Amino acid sequence: MRIVPLSQARELPLWRRPVTLLLLMAFAMPLAFATWSALLNNFVIEVADFTGVEIGWLHTVREIPGFLAVGVIALIIFIREQVLGLVSLLLLGAATAITAYFPSLGGILTLTMLSSIGFHYYETVNQSLQLQWLPKDRAPQVLGWLVAVGSAAALLSYSLLVVTWRAFDLSYATVYMLGGGATVLIAIYCMVVFPQFQAPDPQLKTFVLRRRYWLYYALQFMSGARRQIFVVFAAFMMVERFGFDVHEVTALLLINFVANMILAPFMGRAVHRFGERATLGFEYIGLIVVFLMYGGIYYFGWGVALAATLYVVDHIFFALAFALKTYFQKIADPRDIAPTAAVAFTINHIAAVFLPAGLGYLWVVSPGAVFGLAAGMAATSLMLALMIPRHPAPGNETILNRLAATPAQ
Repeated sequence: MRIVPLSQARELPLWRRPVTLLLLMAFAMPLAFATWSALLNNFVIEVADFTGVEIGWLHTVREIPGFLAVGVIALIIFIREQVLGLVSLLLLGAATAITAYFPSLGGILTLTMLSSIGFHYYETVNQSLQLQWLPKDRAPQVLGWLVAVGSAAALLSYSLLVVTWRAFDLSYATVYMLGGGATVLIAIYCMVVFPQFQAPDPQLKTFVLRRRYWLYYALQFMSGARRQIFVVFAAFMMVERFGFDVHEVTALLLINFVANMILAPFMGRAVHRFGERATLGFEYIGLIVVFLMYGGIYYFGWGVALAATLYVVDHIFFALAFALKTYFQKIADPRDIAPTAAVAFTINHIAAVFLPAGLGYLWVVSPGAVFGLAAGMAATSLMLALMIPRHPAPGNETILNRLAATPAQ
């Protein structure tokens, strides 16, 4: 394939430009992942008789490739990032497509591992490409639109599932095949149609761990730990405690993505206007309240309407997480983006490897305590976010840099 420098990419027709490729990839990934997520809890409970223990182990297995995302650094020595991202997208779609044909614990865990390798390696490379290809002054707005496009894809998947699941008495195998197969087709199209884009700053292909990025690493660690509780146990609670069926869980997810599709562009503008510290602080304060109220559902018997509302609000707050990407883009050496994306993804998944399995056992004893722990994690994230400067830049990564420089002035 022809290699095109980014400086020349604007001469290409709109449908072959880098931003268009990012939009197509953002649309393709949720078609498989949203389908997998929508069916997962009902599939494992109804077909494989999972309890909280098994679901915890499944998500631990799912997060192992995220912990090993640092392996991307080795792969990009031999494979261009753009190619690796599309191959990973292809693997995610293919593994999702055949999930229902292996309904045993071993089969589900194996295909979960394969689809997770595709998902996490795609996400690692995709984040790197976004930060390399998007100019800093436009990145928050474009990232907001990418979130909106991904939400639109998930919305399409969920809408079709809600409308057709009972009307056509669909099987798990049919839905998994359609969702995963669509992702495969889009990945192949992108491989064929788009040239290979070359960013102006060659990426380091070695392990990069810099002291000045410590706050970014800490926020990534807390984000990964906190998000696991939402991903693993919030939807599981809706099925286990309130008896939600597939179309009901899917309808709830559909509402989430409608909200994100509408709000994400405005979130991008908010990050651009108010900065990363303010938007991340707003997110973490909201998550503290949401997780405490999740716990209240178990301790005080609050009902399903509140639980469903919190699930939607929770998902909206998490959409603000792309502010962490723009924070790193502002403080990073341009050559560090690819290796640091891999390292950060690994850090993000350190807790994810052991937390779901461990909390699966705590869930059996006290589900409310699981959400109380999540609220504590959100509070820790808030303290860290307050250390982000109003205008991050190399040499001004945290407010501590400014405080350290003050005596010398």
